[in-house]
Amino acid sequence: MILYLVRRILYAVPIALAVGFFCFMLVQIAPGDPINAIVPPDAPGDVVEQVRRDYGLDKPLPVQFGLWLMKVVQGDLGRSLATGRPVWSDLQTAIGNTLTLAVCAALLGFIIGCILGGLAGTFRGTILDRVATTFAVAGVSVPHYWLGMVMVVIFSVQLNWLPAMGAGPGGSSDWSWNWEHMQHLVLPAITLSVIPMGIVTRTVRGIVSEIMNQEFVTALRGKGLRRFDVFLHVVKNAAPNALAIMGLQLGYLMGGSILVETVFSWPGTGLLLNSAIFQRDLPVLQGTILVLAMFFVALNLAVDLMQTALDPRIKRA
Repeated sequence: MILYLVRRILYAVPIALAVGFFCFMLVQIAPGDPINAIVPPDAPGDVVEQVRRDYGLDKPLPVQFGLWLMKVVQGDLGRSLATGRPVWSDLQTAIGNTLTLAVCAALLGFIIGCILGGLAGTFRGTILDRVATTFAVAGVSVPHYWLGMVMVVIFSVQLNWLPAMGAGPGGSSDWSWNWEHMQHLVLPAITLSVIPMGIVTRTVRGIVSEIMNQEFVTALRGKGLRRFDVFLHVVKNAAPNALAIMGLQLGYLMGGSILVETVFSWPGTGLLLNSAIFQRDLPVLQGTILVLAMFFVALNLAVDLMQTALDPRIKRA
């Protein structure tokens, strides 16, 4: 197991370097000049050039990438062009808020998806299977930003049950586990959980349905095991594949919540990316994308290790 862990970590190193390179280059080739976020439009040319030299934007791209990578390795993501604050200070709060939202949405989507998918796969061809499949298809098909706006109109504007914006009272960005703050989490978490719920339901339904047709399940039934005991054996065999899908979905929730966070003004990485894009704030863009990508790489590594622990056949292969 230790050798497998070391090998997987070594595999992740070149992936991390490649991700860092593409994050840097994609942001650099985007249209617009980041200096416009710092100096006014009527600034003299010598002032613009001086600011460009101060931020190292006058150097060739390979040199900029090397300097940026050296700072990143040391834990320095640079300073925001728009605010002048260290990127990591703004990113810490945003990552915490996004992680809170993503984990809550993932738990909600995974639990409902596993229940619906497990029941649909066990009782395939029945009304329960068709209802679960309908919910799964609807969850995957409905745009989550549109669903978020509809939920705001219904539950915040018309019914006035739940707040629509911010992570706390008065639009606060500081999160606390109390009822005043948790009310702000309900609508974005439900909205963000719809897509993983649909994907997990379809995936678990297919896995369980396939396992139910295998010979060992027929043998277990032939031995007289109760339906619940047979279902436990099916769950054990379906867990590794289902876990891989859940890990990927959690990574997508961390990196793909920009529209939902914008709709609900949730102060996470999605809202931070949205404002950085419009302000052409390169350090914030590069730092946020890099951290989210590294989180995705680390999450895949953790899922691989958990799969190996659940299914020893993966390690032998």
